[in-house]
Amino acid sequence: MTSRWPAPPLPLLPDRGLPVRLYDTATGFTVPTAPDRVARMYVCGITPYDATHLGHATTYIAFDLLNRAWRDGGHDVRYVQNVTDVDDPLLERAAATGRDWRELAGEQTDLFADDMVALAVLPPDSYVGAVDAIPLVVEATQRLLAAGHAYPLPGHERPEGGTEPDGDIYFSVHADPRFGSISGLDEASMIEVFAERGGDPERPGKKHPLDCLLWRVARPGEPSWDGGTLGHGRPGWHIECTAIALHHLGMTFDVQGGGSDLVFPHHEMGAAEGHLLAGSWPYARAYAHVGMVGLDGHKMSKSRGNLVLVSQLRRDGAEPAAIRLAILSHHYRSDWEWTPFALDRANLRLATWRAALAAGDSGPADEHLLLALRERLADDLDAPGAVKAVDRWAASQLAAPPSVPQDDRRHPVGAERLAGLAIRALLGVEV
Repeated sequence: MTSRWPAPPLPLLPDRGLPVRLYDTATGFTVPTAPDRVARMYVCGITPYDATHLGHATTYIAFDLLNRAWRDGGHDVRYVQNVTDVDDPLLERAAATGRDWRELAGEQTDLFADDMVALAVLPPDSYVGAVDAIPLVVEATQRLLAAGHAYPLPGHERPEGGTEPDGDIYFSVHADPRFGSISGLDEASMIEVFAERGGDPERPGKKHPLDCLLWRVARPGEPSWDGGTLGHGRPGWHIECTAIALHHLGMTFDVQGGGSDLVFPHHEMGAAEGHLLAGSWPYARAYAHVGMVGLDGHKMSKSRGNLVLVSQLRRDGAEPAAIRLAILSHHYRSDWEWTPFALDRANLRLATWRAALAAGDSGPADEHLLLALRERLADDLDAPGAVKAVDRWAASQLAAPPSVPQDDRRHPVGAERLAGLAIRALLGVEV
């Protein structure tokens, strides 16, 4: 299991937060979450071949809000995240830069953890690398094969030259009668998106263009592991997350989360695998997806190279609390564009909040703010609404006459006021 990053302090607040409702991609409705005391969430992690950009940060901050709101509501949270520490993009980057792929993966995973610490993101309870999960993937693939839901492919000649070996294992996506119910895409659209996002619809020998890779048998020059009856090889993409989620969370966990670019094929195919492995439905109670962050008119992506890196912003002197606050100014489901002015606005807002906290003592206004933050986060993680609630509170504090000194027995000197505790606990902003 990959080492987790250290957790930031999480202040305890009076009373309890409210039940959280989230927009569910699969149904198109806002639904209740976590009906039980234990709340279970799986969020897809990074492929560590490059540094954390603002798109990554936006995703993990969104689900950090959910984690915080659940904990404030009295839930015990089981949060699982993977890191795809062996995959084609990682191997390609390592080869292009003359690096050992393991060294590159370790370096970038550590940098991601440093960024998460700086941004005050609560760590997952289980942080699992794809390499560590290989025994789980092998077992899951063997079970799908035995049930007739997967099949091996013969080798073939590549159009560009060379051959593919016998033995790659593919999943029959239509073995799950609910396949397609998460994304709602028609088949033609699925095939188009599948090709764009790492799929191989034209691979010869497949029973259907959408069938996806479970186990890639060993190729010369590629890392591989003992897959038992599958032969030496390495995992496909979707089965990695499915095997980890089922092992660490069990079937029908509360929230499957990730960026909106994972709705299809990743979450659709992972859920189909889960349904057949567990023999039950649903895989997750709700599917929550974070919008894309753009730069210069295009979605930030490693392939395009139009990235704003959290680590670079930090090296340039940006305060992590301001980076986080700039992200929280946008609803997690919205697509938005990063500009340097976003950080300027966040710095000004942060200074205003801090001035307001220094202006007086806890009182009814702080209690009203706590309730407003809880209400906004309970409503589909409405972070912009929560930020505006703090803005209104800060304006009222700064406009009020200086407070009368309080009895030290009621409000000890140096004690943090309730508003500051609420902002730190629920929004994760260090004020």
